Amino acid sequence: MDFAVILKNFDFLLLQGLLGFGNFVGGTLRLALPAMVIGFILGIFIGLGRLARSAWIRVPATVYVELFRGVPLVMVIFWFWFILPIILRLPLPEYGIALMAFVIFEAAYLGEIVRAGIQSVPRGQIEAAASIGLSSAQTMGYVILPQALRNMIPALVTQFIVLFKDTSLASIIGYVDLTKAAQIVNNREIRPFELYLFIAVVYWLCTYAMSRYAHYLERRLTPA
Repeated sequence: MDFAVILKNFDFLLLQGLLGFGNFVGGTLRLALPAMVIGFILGIFIGLGRLARSAWIRVPATVYVELFRGVPLVMVIFWFWFILPIILRLPLPEYGIALMAFVIFEAAYLGEIVRAGIQSVPRGQIEAAASIGLSSAQTMGYVILPQALRNMIPALVTQFIVLFKDTSLASIIGYVDLTKAAQIVNNREIRPFELYLFIAVVYWLCTYAMSRYAHYLERRLTPA
């Protein structure tokens, strides 16, 4: 084993592959962080849609969730990669394709987390908000969602960790994330064990840090 290959390519693997600073438009964090934020915002609307009284809103939201939860992520990436440029008649970059695929796919799972979080808020909280004259929108924004968010933290972090690891699938369309960066180096150096062991450690450190921060938030937000 020769781990000198890691030191030799350390900048490329971490700056380009993990952070996205380099000659290629890539980076695991550059893809994962926007996908988490935009996917969660879309997931809030999907979760609220699943709870809507109107069938015109509830049924499409339900179909959306069931559709994307029932297919593999890699298939969604291929859908966007092969079909979207044909429909739009425009060449699309790997980053745009990967980000759209991850946002659309993850929003289905995050929407279900939001729905479950909202339903976990005691009914008495809603009745108390109505008794002091809050509207439905005010009740949702000031009473239900803040409490639901606290209840959602464990499930949200689990899904974000899954999303972070799944960004490695973007390498199948040529997106230069951490996995693709290791593959590029390995094609030149032929050191698969050292390189893939290294990126496994990087993935683990990132996901472990996310998990520990979630436990910290949970303790801070949970009443003594």
